[in-house]
Amino acid sequence: MDFIEKAKLRLESWITHNEHHQEDYDEFIQQLEAAGKHKSSKHVREMMALTVQSTECLKKALKALG
Repeated sequence: MDFIEKAKLRLESWITHNEHHQEDYDEFIQQLEAAGKHKSSKHVREMMALTVQSTECLKKALKALG
């Protein structure tokens, strides 16, 4: 397996990893909100948005590899 194939696998793995975290974050945000911890949920929501952005960057990197 050459470097590009390995790079694609690594990026795909990171994308999947991030997407699984996003599901966890969303569930945690809901739990925080239900507990009345709106400031905390806001910060986690902000972090989740950054994770979405990073996942999009990884997807672009994967696409650019061809």
